[in-house]
Amino acid sequence: MTRLPGKIAATTALCLSLAAPALAETRIGVTMTSFDNPFLTILLNGIRAEAERTEGVTLSVEDAQLDVAKQLNQVQNFVANGVDAIIVNAVDGDSTAAITAAATGAGIPLIYVNHPPAELETGMPAGTAYVGSEETDAGNLEAAAVCEALKGREDPKAVILMGPLENHAALVRTKMVEEAFAKPDCQVEIVEKQVANWNRVQAQDLVTSWMTAGLEFDAIVANNDEMAIGAAQALAATTGKGDIVIAGIDATADGLAAMEAGQMDVTVYQNATGQGEQAVKAAVAAANGETVESEHWIPFEPVTPQNMADYQK
Repeated sequence: MTRLPGKIAATTALCLSLAAPALAETRIGVTMTSFDNPFLTILLNGIRAEAERTEGVTLSVEDAQLDVAKQLNQVQNFVANGVDAIIVNAVDGDSTAAITAAATGAGIPLIYVNHPPAELETGMPAGTAYVGSEETDAGNLEAAAVCEALKGREDPKAVILMGPLENHAALVRTKMVEEAFAKPDCQVEIVEKQVANWNRVQAQDLVTSWMTAGLEFDAIVANNDEMAIGAAQALAATTGKGDIVIAGIDATADGLAAMEAGQMDVTVYQNATGQGEQAVKAAVAAANGETVESEHWIPFEPVTPQNMADYQK
């Protein structure tokens, strides 16, 4: 199956030769990239909530602690324990081949969530599926909002705070922002970009060092809310935010609180809860022998101070 561009979901189905009757109990193994990431906590809570709502479902949840080898070992243990399905929030999307082989080799349905596996580019193998959001949309929506906020400024400059270089979302979000800023209707010079690993403290330290070095910019564009919050904290401790535009992605509770406090100007809502819920639904359906689409896309949505109340809960 060749992946279609944009939001067009593939129609290739995941067909599993398991028994047709519903299982009396559905045991799902879940391995998360990290328990320490606020966004992934929302994702995991969505997984747990859907499991609690679904009769007969029990979860075994593991923290990979950002370790590819540890995550593979966790999947291998799930296989050895004979779970009915596996959900993986991949540490490194480029290192999923062994995980996929372990699950499919044992005939166990495998659902990747949020962090796309390398296999997504060539077509998800039989027995696997992916649940996530189109990262090109996230970067485009963030860039468009920043361009709008910078409209009227002469020769605006921006810095970019990136997630880990091995992370698909970080790479795509950054690429989309760079492409948007190079277009004639949004000429923004990128004067610096550095990795802050989705981390608030690392972002704060990085922006503080830029300020200390005298770097001047009109906007800080972060790949996620945590880094945007760290940037805002760095400005608050030095020159103050002033008219510097600060943008993030995810619309987490902390991100929305920062926006309400005037510390952030832009974020993009990624429905982590919806991704978690859909991952469990796909896992349960596949474990019961039902046909499951190989790709499930949950849309991103732009958030500004004008509509942020719609996303606060």
